[in-house]
Amino acid sequence: MFKRVLIANRGEVAARIIKAAKKLDVETVAVFSAADAESHYLEDVDVRVQIGGAQSKDSYLNMRAILQTALQYDCQAVHPGWGFLAENALFARLCEQQKTTFIGPPADVIALMGDKARAKETMKAAGLPLIPGSDGVVSDIDEAREVGNQIGYPILLKARSGGGGKGMRVCRDDKHLVAMYEEASIEAEKGFGDRGLYIEKFLEKGRHIEFQILADHFGTAVHLGERECSVQRNHQKLIEEAPSPALPPETRYQMGEKVARAASLAGYVNAGTVEFLMDDEGNLYFMEMNTRLQVEHPVTEEITGIDIMEHQFKIAANEPIALRQESIFFTGHAIECRINAEDPFADFKGSPGEITRFDPPETSNGQIRVDTHIQQGATIPPFYDSMICKLIARGKDRVDAIDVQLAALKNFTIEGVKTTIPAHLALLDSDEFRSGEYDTGTVPRVLMGLKEEGED
Repeated sequence: MFKRVLIANRGEVAARIIKAAKKLDVETVAVFSAADAESHYLEDVDVRVQIGGAQSKDSYLNMRAILQTALQYDCQAVHPGWGFLAENALFARLCEQQKTTFIGPPADVIALMGDKARAKETMKAAGLPLIPGSDGVVSDIDEAREVGNQIGYPILLKARSGGGGKGMRVCRDDKHLVAMYEEASIEAEKGFGDRGLYIEKFLEKGRHIEFQILADHFGTAVHLGERECSVQRNHQKLIEEAPSPALPPETRYQMGEKVARAASLAGYVNAGTVEFLMDDEGNLYFMEMNTRLQVEHPVTEEITGIDIMEHQFKIAANEPIALRQESIFFTGHAIECRINAEDPFADFKGSPGEITRFDPPETSNGQIRVDTHIQQGATIPPFYDSMICKLIARGKDRVDAIDVQLAALKNFTIEGVKTTIPAHLALLDSDEFRSGEYDTGTVPRVLMGLKEEGED
């Protein structure tokens, strides 16, 4: 195992890495920006180093400063967490060149899966079903129109690189496609330095299902089941649960085995997530692979008892996976709410500022988990992700998990900024969510109804 690891991230991500490192008796070096200088999580690391100003480009995206810090403080590895440089193939390659272990997949695999068009080709060859769409990146608007007319509207324009909804547009007809194409292309270029777009058939009531995998350097790959991530706002996840209420057990095991095999054939190593869209007939279509640990990994940890980040460290240290597929079991149900500093009734506009009161629910009963870097008096800066914490509830079944989560949300007090807690309460208690028959369009429907009730 490594003696010392550099944490190339901030906030809740950094706090989660620190927790795993302490469990493995690994020393930590944390880089931080000027905006995070007073963050409480920095008190838990062995070494802290300020590397730049508040802007991400000057700090958490400053590859040169991060790598220099790793060398200066004799770090054997770098953990990128999620976001920032976690899926940056160049950063992973630079780590490899200076003999610093990148805790994640090899650089060439990150590059392969980061190119969404090539990733689809790879996974198709490995036997995973694809959503109807373009054969790779479209060359121009004329080809885009040709594909749209061929597969039928509505269609989805997607950036070849990156994620988080950037460069993504739903187009409902040819005229709409023409209007959105250049806008999406420019946004993709600004966000990822790549104007390339490809096209998929847009599933009106699609569901977002993803499989967690672990793979080592010795050819072993296992899946840890699936998560349901269909409760989204602006193409970004808000609530996740495991297992999915829409997936039959036989599909879970059959697709899980295919996913693990496909990852192994692609040369994948470490933790990763294979994402699918499910149509209203229950068909799963490969969408993309995230070459990192996901924000929502705790729900998988809660139903499997497996510490995924601990396995990330061990795999990166060249240890074989001690797990076998037949020894992985799924017990109970888990639901995660991403509590962000946002106003859910103003299109989730960010609400940065000081947390004047932070009073989370009781966690001693083992059913509630709070993953956070926040304490009372902390500040949510306007420069980064607006996450305050993740609230995870575990129950003996789905109904129990929903009730546990609702009770926890009602006993969670955060003051000083607006939060998404009102949206979580409304969504979890809605007929759509409780029935398990929700989709990616549930959030606007439920919140619109809530807003109309308030106006009456």
